[in-house]
Amino acid sequence: MRKIVLKAFLLAAVFLSQESYAGDFSANGFLQGNYSFGIETSNPDGGDFKWAEERGQLKLEGGQEPLRLFLKTDVSFDHLDGDGEAELREAYLGLTREKWDLRVGRQIVTWGLGDLIFINDTFPKDYEAFFSGRPLEYLKIGVDAVKAGFYPEIASFELVITPFFEPNNLPDPNRFWMFDPMTNVTNRVQKEPASNIRNTEVALRAYRDMAGFDASIYVYKGFYRTPSMVPDSLTSPTRIELVYPKLAVYGASLQRSILGGVAGFEAGYYDSLDDRSGTDPLIPNSQTRFLLSYQRQVIEDFSVTVQYYGEYTHDYAEYERTRIASFPKEPRFRDLTSLRMTYLLMHQNMRLQWFSFWSPTDRDYLLNPEVRYNFSDHVWAALGANVFGGKKDTTQFGSLDRNDNMYVQTRYEF
Repeated sequence: MRKIVLKAFLLAAVFLSQESYAGDFSANGFLQGNYSFGIETSNPDGGDFKWAEERGQLKLEGGQEPLRLFLKTDVSFDHLDGDGEAELREAYLGLTREKWDLRVGRQIVTWGLGDLIFINDTFPKDYEAFFSGRPLEYLKIGVDAVKAGFYPEIASFELVITPFFEPNNLPDPNRFWMFDPMTNVTNRVQKEPASNIRNTEVALRAYRDMAGFDASIYVYKGFYRTPSMVPDSLTSPTRIELVYPKLAVYGASLQRSILGGVAGFEAGYYDSLDDRSGTDPLIPNSQTRFLLSYQRQVIEDFSVTVQYYGEYTHDYAEYERTRIASFPKEPRFRDLTSLRMTYLLMHQNMRLQWFSFWSPTDRDYLLNPEVRYNFSDHVWAALGANVFGGKKDTTQFGSLDRNDNMYVQTRYEF
C-alpha cells in the first residue's frame, strides 16, 4: 500500500509541475561498482564476498518557486543473490514560504552531532551497508514522511511525521557471522508495528543560537528500530517473534567553536515505554546516553575528530534479577571512543582516512582505514578495510570478529 501511494504521489507531482521544469531542471547521477570480500574466513553460506554489485543512480531536481520536486532512484545488480533491484532512495515534493516550508514523500533526515554515533538521530540506518564497505551515504535509509519547518524569531523548528515504520537494516546472517543466543530456534517471525494513527512516529527538533552555541532540543515518540527477541518459551523455545518495542527519546545538543576547533555535546534519555520498570528481560531498559566530541584541523589538509560516548542503563538491579541466563549480560555503563583522521594530498585528489571505534567497557573495536583517489572531476576509486575484534564474541564488534573484509569502490559521476 505504501509503494502504491508513493508512486501515485510522484505521478501527480510530475504532472502538476511539468511546465515549471522547463526553466529550472537538473539531472545527475553515477555508475558504480562496489565489491567487498572476507580476508579472514568464509561467510556462513560458504561464500567469500560480503558485497558485490554494480549500481546506477539518477537524481532529478526541478521546479519553480515555491515548489520543488526531488527524485533519487537507484538500479543495481547483486551478484551474490543473482538478481536486480530498483530502489527509490528519495522522492519528495517541497513547498517553501518565507516563514515555513513543507516536504512530503520519501526523504533522508539527519539530526544530531555524532560522527557514526547516533543519539537523537532516531531515523533508520543500514548497518549491513556500513559493515560491508559501501559508500557512507548508504548508511542512511529514507523514510516516507511529512517534514515541516517553522521559522519564527524565537527559534527554528522541524517536525517529522512518519506514518510507516522503517526498521534498521542489520547484516545478512548468510553473509555475516554474528552472535545469536538462540541459534537452535529457526522458526522466526518479524512483527513490525502496524501502520495506523496510533503508531505514527513523531519527531520534533527546536534549534537556535544561544550565547555563541548552536543549541538544539529533540523529542521523538515511536519505536526501537532494532528488534527484540521474544521466544514462545524461556526454557524450551520453538518460535521467536522479532518485535520493535515502543520508545520515546528526549534530548539536547550544544556545539560551538573553541580552541581552534569545534566542540560538541549531545545527550538523550531513552524512555522504554513498554518496560519503564525494567522488569521485562525481553525489552530494553530505559537509558541515558551522551556524547562529547571535538574536531580540529591540526595542519593544512589534516583534520582530526575524537568522540567519547556513554550509555547508562536504568533500573539495573531489576535487569540483573530478571535477565535470561542464555543472553549475554549487559553492563550498567558502557562507553565507546572514536577517532577519525583525514589527510588530503596531491592537490586534494588523494584522501587518506582512518576511522576507528574502541570500547573500554566491552574491550572491542572496529578499524576502518581507507584511501580514495580522484582520477578526474567525474571518476574516483576507493580501497579500504573493516577489521573487527574483541575480548568476547557477545559484544557489538567482538561478535563480528570473523567478518574482517576489504572493499573496493569505483564511481563515475555525471
